[in-house]
Amino acid sequence: MGTLFEFYKGRRVFITGHTGFKGAWLSQMLLLLGAQVTGYALGAPTEPSLFDILGLAREISSTLGDIRDYEALKAAFDRAKPEFVLHLAAQPIVLEGYRDPGNTYETNVMGTVNLLECVRHCDTVCSVVNVTTDKVYHAYDGVKGYREDDILDGFDPYSNSKSCSELVTGCYRNSFFAKAGLPVSTMRSANVIGGGDFAVNRIIPDCVRAAMTHRILMLRNPNAVRPYQHVLESLSAYLLLAMRQFESPELAGAYNIGPGEEGCVSTERLVRLFREIFGAPEHITHQEANAPYEASVLTLDCSKALSVLGWRPTLRIGQAVALTADWTRAWLDGQDIGKVTCGQIESFLQDREAL
Repeated sequence: MGTLFEFYKGRRVFITGHTGFKGAWLSQMLLLLGAQVTGYALGAPTEPSLFDILGLAREISSTLGDIRDYEALKAAFDRAKPEFVLHLAAQPIVLEGYRDPGNTYETNVMGTVNLLECVRHCDTVCSVVNVTTDKVYHAYDGVKGYREDDILDGFDPYSNSKSCSELVTGCYRNSFFAKAGLPVSTMRSANVIGGGDFAVNRIIPDCVRAAMTHRILMLRNPNAVRPYQHVLESLSAYLLLAMRQFESPELAGAYNIGPGEEGCVSTERLVRLFREIFGAPEHITHQEANAPYEASVLTLDCSKALSVLGWRPTLRIGQAVALTADWTRAWLDGQDIGKVTCGQIESFLQDREAL
């Protein structure tokens, strides 16, 4: 079995959603690994954006297009002739799903269908990973550690659309790809944190904005417990899965990826950690009177990824928060953020390979 450093050098990798927070980190990581990266996505979803800050449009082959537009997606796909496909394009915000469920389903479900249709009609692809979320499971408050064979039935439009994306992927795997020997998997990722996330309605970006504007941070659901990990943990797991199933196609399936038990913390605890390290402002707890439903506790059992893929967490929650705070300080101080980002990736990957 190879290492990520050895394996991805010269490989043609197609990323959907490359202009987003995770997509930008993944693009930079693959560049450092020596891959040939092609991205397809709408323009950067925030201003500022990590994609623009890193100048990635100059470093990779980038096509701006809608994942719902099959013809445009297929044209970009056919030009790239990819070997490895990582599907990150999505409408990723729970509250936006409540506001515009139609677009959420179109993007997250039909976007997945379009991507898999491109794969089905391409003879160069040898490994596919569809990134979903820990919220795909039927919510049972108090249940600890959802497993991959638990019921898929996300409660809200965003979560449910990702449950549907899981079902679509499983159907295509069974109907088309398994008999062709093409490994296609899903990875159900925990909540991620990291420098360069400027999205609205995410807790760490909200902390940073509150600090920059000297405002008190309002917490919508301070006692909600979620698994949190640094973005590099998730991305390295996607790449590990794509590599492992290329080497052993029988490994294709669904995988949870998340932190150890100590990384499952309440919103308020995460804010306190960030405030202690970064110096964010005082916050108050605030429960909206008619807030949309969110499970009070959500944790993942990641034993399958451990036993089958040999994956395990590299960073503890305090380290993940510290990396996020360090990146944010560097950006605010006007440092060379490309150098900072690459330094965090290289250091993480070296620690990852040493496990």
